[in-house]
Amino acid sequence: MATEPAEKVLSPVLSAFWDDPTSWTLETYRAHEGYEGLRKALAMKPDDVIAYVKDSGLRGRGGAGFPTGMKWQFIPQGDGKPHYLVVNADESEPGTCKDIPLLFANPHALIEGIVIACHAIRSNHAFIYLRGEVVPVLRRLHAAVREAYEAGYLGKNILGSGLDVELTVHAGAGAYICGEETALLDSLEGRRGQPRLRPPFPAVAGLYACPTVVNNVESIASVPAIIHRGKEWFRSMGSEKSPGFTLYSLSGHVANPGQYEAPLGITLRQLLEISGGMRPGHRLKFWTPGGSSTPLLTDEHLDVPLDYEGVGAAGSMLGTKALQCFDETTCVVRAVTRWTEFYAHESCGKCTPCREGTYWLVQLMRDIEAGKASMADLDKIADIADNINGKSFCALGDGAASPIFSSLKYFREEYERHVTGRGCPFDPAKSTLWADNTTAHLEVNA
Repeated sequence: MATEPAEKVLSPVLSAFWDDPTSWTLETYRAHEGYEGLRKALAMKPDDVIAYVKDSGLRGRGGAGFPTGMKWQFIPQGDGKPHYLVVNADESEPGTCKDIPLLFANPHALIEGIVIACHAIRSNHAFIYLRGEVVPVLRRLHAAVREAYEAGYLGKNILGSGLDVELTVHAGAGAYICGEETALLDSLEGRRGQPRLRPPFPAVAGLYACPTVVNNVESIASVPAIIHRGKEWFRSMGSEKSPGFTLYSLSGHVANPGQYEAPLGITLRQLLEISGGMRPGHRLKFWTPGGSSTPLLTDEHLDVPLDYEGVGAAGSMLGTKALQCFDETTCVVRAVTRWTEFYAHESCGKCTPCREGTYWLVQLMRDIEAGKASMADLDKIADIADNINGKSFCALGDGAASPIFSSLKYFREEYERHVTGRGCPFDPAKSTLWADNTTAHLEVNA
């Protein structure tokens, strides 16, 4: 465990009362200063709210880290069109588990943030696009929306301010590509979820060809605390360019997986100390800082600051802060093959580099894992990944290429052993490398 109390390292804000028996109710939310930020925001001019959020330094928590206030500022004013706010709750990135727990335990934080954001961008209609498989979350979210309507936080003339906001909860049919904001908009309009050509960007022509802001759940849910407690309080956490608190999803071969809310810039070493470390008797081999679509890192990167700049300097991306940790019993080739199969399955097929590239990556990765490949195939998968990276219609192609590039960079020898040993060195039933991997085999079968 950590040598200092966890409360000195962690910063529970969104997760402050998740352990309350009725954390999702309006009564509990009000007991923890709920909707106080909304009252302050409604007393401010819309442009002042945008400037305040912009000055706080809040960056999008959906992966890209784009400044939230700046995104709101892009909405044209006086254009005579309706403006829309769309909340992206289609959490589909492998290893990511923050928005769904947040909605399940504290949905009113998102609802309050939605009303504040609608006031800021002059919108009267907001949408939550939720991943449809999480039915318990959908039911709890619907219940929270009903409570908010009944209490006057949604609907007509909110808190006597003259602001009207309608909130629609939409359940998606389950497609990874719908996490991409323009594919999400097409799906919300009733069309097949596929990325749109940009420009025009959603801020100009988004939902129903009207100015639209698309934000992540955690991004919007963080706004009420910023308004209520102050931008200086928010900036007192994290780093200069990546201020504030955020939710880290810790999973894999760790003693205590879960969501850990901490200031940006905390390290994986600190999070592992707080959570009890890797599972007993094992050590960290590789990990992802932001889900499987971000380049993997190794135990050499335990002290990399987990903010946008620190992880970027280490050669990866912070992404959704999905920290998947794998110990020495894990075959890198097998893990990357499974990720690649996922991306091939979830490719929408709109563009050739992604549609064809991910298919052929799967074929080659399966051959390498089974010991049926040649050394030339290692260069071939790198070449195919290069033909996808930066050349696909959306970022799905980049995400599929990332595990290939990074695993070859750090674990090429392991790939080569699959080729020369005619099988996986972590599988005694298939491998001819037993003598070289006795320890690994014993740990796999322990």
